[in-house]
Amino acid sequence: MRISLKWLQELVELKLSPEELAETLTLAGFEVEDIEDRRTWANGVVVGRVIERQPHPNADKLSVCQVDIGKGENLNIVCGASNVRADIYVPVATVGTYLPNIDLKIKPAKLRGVPSEGMICSLKELGLPNDVDGIHIFTQDNLPLGSDVRPLLGLDDVILDVTATANRADALCMVGIAREVAALTGAKLSLPEPSETSSSQGEFILSLKIADTQACPAYIGTVIENVKIDTSPEWLQQRLRSAGVRPINNVVDITNYVMLEWGQPLHAFDRERLLSVAGTPTRPGTSLEIGVRFANAGETMKTLDGQTRTLSTQNLLITAGDRPVAIAGVMGGEETEVHDGTQNLILEAALFESVAIRRSSRSVGLRSESSSRYERGVNRAELEIATRRALSLLSELALCAIAHQEISDSRPDPSTWTRSIELRLDRVNQVLGPTDLGEDTGELQSQDVERTLTALGCKLTPVDENRWTVSVPPYRYRDLEREIDLIEEVARLYGYDKFCETLPETAEAGYLPVDWELTRKLRSSLRATGLTELMHYSLVKPGEGRQIVLSNPLFVEYSALRTDLIDGLIDAFQYNIEQGNGSLNGYEFGHIFWQDEDGLKEAEAVAGILGGDTTSSKWVRSGHEQPMTWFEAKGILNGVFQHMGVNVEYQPDCKDSRLHPGRTASLWIRGNRLGVFGQLHPLVRREKGLPDSVYVFQLDLGVMLNSLDTNEILVPPFKPYSTYPASDRDIAFFASVKVTVAEIEKAITKAGKELLDGVELFDEYCGEHVPQGQRSLAFRLLYRASDRTLTDAEVQSVHNKVREALVEKFGVTLRS
Repeated sequence: MRISLKWLQELVELKLSPEELAETLTLAGFEVEDIEDRRTWANGVVVGRVIERQPHPNADKLSVCQVDIGKGENLNIVCGASNVRADIYVPVATVGTYLPNIDLKIKPAKLRGVPSEGMICSLKELGLPNDVDGIHIFTQDNLPLGSDVRPLLGLDDVILDVTATANRADALCMVGIAREVAALTGAKLSLPEPSETSSSQGEFILSLKIADTQACPAYIGTVIENVKIDTSPEWLQQRLRSAGVRPINNVVDITNYVMLEWGQPLHAFDRERLLSVAGTPTRPGTSLEIGVRFANAGETMKTLDGQTRTLSTQNLLITAGDRPVAIAGVMGGEETEVHDGTQNLILEAALFESVAIRRSSRSVGLRSESSSRYERGVNRAELEIATRRALSLLSELALCAIAHQEISDSRPDPSTWTRSIELRLDRVNQVLGPTDLGEDTGELQSQDVERTLTALGCKLTPVDENRWTVSVPPYRYRDLEREIDLIEEVARLYGYDKFCETLPETAEAGYLPVDWELTRKLRSSLRATGLTELMHYSLVKPGEGRQIVLSNPLFVEYSALRTDLIDGLIDAFQYNIEQGNGSLNGYEFGHIFWQDEDGLKEAEAVAGILGGDTTSSKWVRSGHEQPMTWFEAKGILNGVFQHMGVNVEYQPDCKDSRLHPGRTASLWIRGNRLGVFGQLHPLVRREKGLPDSVYVFQLDLGVMLNSLDTNEILVPPFKPYSTYPASDRDIAFFASVKVTVAEIEKAITKAGKELLDGVELFDEYCGEHVPQGQRSLAFRLLYRASDRTLTDAEVQSVHNKVREALVEKFGVTLRS
């Protein structure tokens, strides 16, 4: 918010320089992002009077002016503005003046052969917005010549750009900042006290119909007649411009002024236009019903910015005869706006519930100065004060009459607008620690606490010597809720820099939780195999039965939580192919969500996608890509498992319709399902335009981490290699095609016990001379002992046990 110090000085006594005030506010939690010193914009610019204007002898568009600036001798100034003429008062930049907004220093010059001793300025050249093309002409008469123009243009001011935190809705107005400055500096506060306005009951009848009193707890509608629409006085326009608001006319400017002063948004409707929208004829005794309701789906309304907006059931509306005329708390409608021909008004002053305005504003994609205040929470105790202030200014500046006022008020009793909180001095010192007293340290005393909180408007009632009951003022009701909030206020006003630094006496080395360490290890293993880490949104398109759908999504495309990571990886693979980046080998860690009969579920998973030829960029295959085989992809995954020190079993699986039914395996660790690995189904591959062979896997990270030997992974123990030679034996047999190689390897390993050092399948054959329903398998078994060289007898004994186990368990027919 832009804070004018000239305006602020009328509300609170200022003894600090702008820089000191900015530092004080920043240290108190109100960051000052910029200091705009307008006094430098027109330093050296004075009031002058054009005595004579003659056309330039050598240029059609230039004029030669004689300008009196009160120095006894007129200045000869060449001016290019079309609106310059004799007998007007203008701002004149004298020789030596620097105009920072156009980066120009005024020097004596000759323009087309005519000397010029200064410059007659436009508002734009002085840094002010201006709709007039040409120099600025003062409307006042008999101005003192040679006097400083800055007080006349509002340039004798400094603007602070202050950022208020989200919890400080009370600070989004001049009164709120003035209260804060008074509390921080101990200065005297002088807030405006608007007088009561009298109304003369006219013939026009206004009624209110509030459909949802929770969304609109209070509404004040005031009928104002015989309004004179005109430009606002200069002081009002200057204050609006200093706050970054464009002046429009006296009525609209007053509503904006009160909003900036008290933080209460107001809106003025043209009464006759309201009647026209409502379809009510204008005649003596006419009645109009102003309503507040939520919109019906599909209703439309044209707002003040000229856009026709389609409304939803989340939009809170102001209606006239049940026809929408404004989006409540956000923006008014174009059909009922105040215009130059307006004669009668209905002034709206209302309280709207913050959540309702936030949803309404977001649903139409529109934020305004009004909605930004309602969203944070408007002070419900000062609604009437802001209304009286606006009516008082309207009576003064628009010469109108207050005809009638109608009020709908469902607010709780005013006694509930405050809150009582117990505050303990011991707790204050426990949280904040010792204070710095120079060479010594101390603690906050009870008088320190009482002084700071009283300055904020709180009332303290002592319970005992070191305990109070604190009554919070209504304008701080929303953010002062607990004892810790009061403690924060004490620290903020006392000064954070006045407390001692309390660092721990001894430092402790940092560490990561075991799960984090193991996850880092797994990430490292995946990167080591050549995979790139990917990251996707957790939100996806709806459509799957188990999905959890958001009730209030930002976009329809992102309205459900993902149930797995595989779909995102497939989309990423497709996107890289389409962008000409080639096939993608990547992995992703992320949370997945689903719902079942037990409720909502969440788990952490790791998934990957493989399909790119890892050698295509080398000279190995002359630059020709070769599709990755199932075993190559499995080998990459096995390398990760081996690095992590886990033994994973592969079992046939065909449950996932996205994967090839004959080339998909479920993964198991010690009887727990770890995940799935397989090749994409040809239909999916063709639909997405992917290469011939693309493989995906998804693992349950919780199952993976629980199966790891934490100590061996984090601190791998040394395991010496055997220095004794190995003996190998081959075994070949016919086995049923229904028996998997994984089952056979498991049986061989169990039978070979500690002497079996390795098992490798090196041949598979199905065809001639192989019985129907069987296949020929050949394994190479490696036997080794760590402490001796095995004899043939020892090896043969164990090898025979392996043969017997295969015959007994699977009924194989041995061939060797």
